Amino acid sequence: MFVNLNAHSGSRLRALGELGELSRARVIPSEFKYSKGTEIYGEAEPADYVYQVVDGAVRIYKLLSDGRRQIGAFHLVGDIFGLENRAVHRFTAEAIVDTTVRLMRRSSLENVAERDAFVALDLLTMTTSNLQHAEDHMLLLARKTSLERVVTFLLEMDRRLTAANVIALPMCRRDIADYLGLTLETVSRALSHLRGMGILGFLGRTQREIVLLDRARLAELDL
Repeated sequence: MFVNLNAHSGSRLRALGELGELSRARVIPSEFKYSKGTEIYGEAEPADYVYQVVDGAVRIYKLLSDGRRQIGAFHLVGDIFGLENRAVHRFTAEAIVDTTVRLMRRSSLENVAERDAFVALDLLTMTTSNLQHAEDHMLLLARKTSLERVVTFLLEMDRRLTAANVIALPMCRRDIADYLGLTLETVSRALSHLRGMGILGFLGRTQREIVLLDRARLAELDL
């Protein structure tokens, strides 16, 4: 379950992402905490809120008719998600680890956007960015080999997560496999292959901390 972190707080939280104009518009976001594996919203539920990851990580996925899970995106600290062009959510959102999210009513955000061109531009930027990610993901699933998919994923996480050449992944290999449209065994083989090439190494028992030893060679494999 989740816990409302500011249900009794009179102070106004900072605005979502770069939507700095919202603070002047007196839109008041709320913060909620979700434990690992907890659903934030479900597929086909009303899309009444827009969310931002404050701490932790979120996976967005859809269950296929045969029971398989396809992860469409991972949202990390600072990312905004749940912004739909329909009245309901197309995917399910779930906390990968213990996660805190900030949320505000979609109607409030839309009302502000009608009055403020800066907020409207921010919303357009978010929408086009999400579209670009969906297009890139579609290309990855349709055209890239299994090794290229894993390489592309590592380069994406490198841009979003790396500190001191270490990628600390919040997601497990099963999550990665469901994101890349691969089996768990294929992902593990690809990572072992890259380690054998001297491109990366692992830290810790879970091997979720990946040390990038040769970024240039990794990038060369991303065709």
